[in-house]
Amino acid sequence: MPRVTARDNPRLLEAARLVASSRDRRKRGKCVLEGEHLVSVYLDRVGAPETLLVVEERANDARIARLTGRVASRDVIVVPASLFAAAIVAPADVAVAAVVPTPSQSTPPPATFHLLLEDIQDPGNVGTMLRTAAAAGVQQVLLSKQCAFAWSPKVLRAGQGAHFATTIVEDVDLAAWARSFAGTGGAVIATTPRDASPLYAAELRAPWAVMIGNEGAGLSSALLSWATTRVTIPMHEGTESLNASAAAAVVLFELVRRRGPVSRG
Repeated sequence: MPRVTARDNPRLLEAARLVASSRDRRKRGKCVLEGEHLVSVYLDRVGAPETLLVVEERANDARIARLTGRVASRDVIVVPASLFAAAIVAPADVAVAAVVPTPSQSTPPPATFHLLLEDIQDPGNVGTMLRTAAAAGVQQVLLSKQCAFAWSPKVLRAGQGAHFATTIVEDVDLAAWARSFAGTGGAVIATTPRDASPLYAAELRAPWAVMIGNEGAGLSSALLSWATTRVTIPMHEGTESLNASAAAAVVLFELVRRRGPVSRG
């Protein structure tokens, strides 16, 4: 495994630029996975990364060694901790990172279970909802153009590997997609605080598309107009509405309850 001590090493520079710049991530179609868990999930579900960066002082840790043993030595670089921290800017306990290509952005044909995210701004919310969607068995998560970038470091951290357990498509015209989906008999489910059926009493037949709107403004009127069902989450009187990620979790797992257990296979 090559040992790198120069700040201008091309692989190290590439990783640093991808961490620092959303523009570079989009342009190059790559991102950086930080930490043992994300790298391990990627190895299990996708394959070897383009580059694996390892903190020199931790290279002999058993868990790190197991990861490096799964990657061709030519694609592993060992970096002093100070240089790694300057390039990756990750939490202090992170000792490994991987440069990987982001999946294709083309929108696949509709499936059975979808989550539509409109203009969700907070990266932590996007990552949390991706994690929830993967846990619920959602097959496709479609994001509007104004959502936080799904492959940014903060979203990847919050997603905890969910990015590789469901299909993620960004920059989708959600209104056009919802119109088409409803036209084929799909249930387009909007979460709204009023003028809606209580979630647990609503008739909701698959295939489903659950729509979650912006943290402050909620769903746009353009997207809301294509909802086939509007639901509200029953809450104790006098309490504030749930945040976007909590609302998504409640609705998605109500649908899981109706469908039955999610297969882990």
